[in-house]
Amino acid sequence: MLGNIVIVLFDGFAFGMLLFVLSVGLSVTLGLMNFINLAHGAFGMLGGYVTVTVMRHLGFPFLLALPMAFIAAAMVSVVFERTLFRRLYRAGELNQVLFTIGLVFVAAAVATYLFGTAQQPIILPSWLRGSIEIAGMRFGVYRIFLIAISLAIVALLVFGIERTRLGAQIRAAVDNQRVAQGLGLDVERVFAITFALGSGLAGLGGALAIEIVGLDPAFGFHFLVYVLIVVSVGGLGSITGSFVGAALLGIGDVAGKYFVPEIGSFLIYVLLVAILLIRPTGLFGRR
Repeated sequence: MLGNIVIVLFDGFAFGMLLFVLSVGLSVTLGLMNFINLAHGAFGMLGGYVTVTVMRHLGFPFLLALPMAFIAAAMVSVVFERTLFRRLYRAGELNQVLFTIGLVFVAAAVATYLFGTAQQPIILPSWLRGSIEIAGMRFGVYRIFLIAISLAIVALLVFGIERTRLGAQIRAAVDNQRVAQGLGLDVERVFAITFALGSGLAGLGGALAIEIVGLDPAFGFHFLVYVLIVVSVGGLGSITGSFVGAALLGIGDVAGKYFVPEIGSFLIYVLLVAILLIRPTGLFGRR
């Protein structure tokens, strides 16, 4: 029984780290830029399909396909940010929601046209397949890899936001745009970089998710719900909150499906309601 609990905690934490990579970009974008980008899941789907394409047709190894997914999603997001999203920064929340959710429908239609509705598998390198045995329990190698990647992203994001010049510029632009512009800060450039970073992380998350949950044109819709739950529970603009919220939800989701499969999928919503009743702004919400 103890072994089963440890395995469930491990698998749940690994799934939570996948949710973290997918959601932290939206937390940064929504929390720092005050822009409701429901098309975030579409950038995750883009990263997944880029990974499938470069591995299947160009022969790229998996580790090289991951940065390609990040770069592709970041570059596409910059184009959208400069041509479309920027016009909505001062628009109402309803306009932002309707426009960005519309982009998810468009992205799903384009993915269906180009790739069909079937799942898109990838072949991992041999060293990422299988499992290793520790204390009589077997742990998936890919899940260990996923946890390591996520922890590295947490460290880089915290350092980047809190300790670098760009991070200081982002915080200044968010706190008071007019003062930042008066001091000579290019706020539009800072926002574009922030948006590209958030969307690039979504693309990376989409690439990492293929092995765990698969990839199809409904990816942007399916994970949008999970991403919004993580952001709500963790708190807007908080990297730590996204990490803790994703870990809690991942463990809760896997544990619920394992121990009480009849209502397992419902437990994360119970957890969401319970946390928001106690902490309406999320665990680490800034406002």
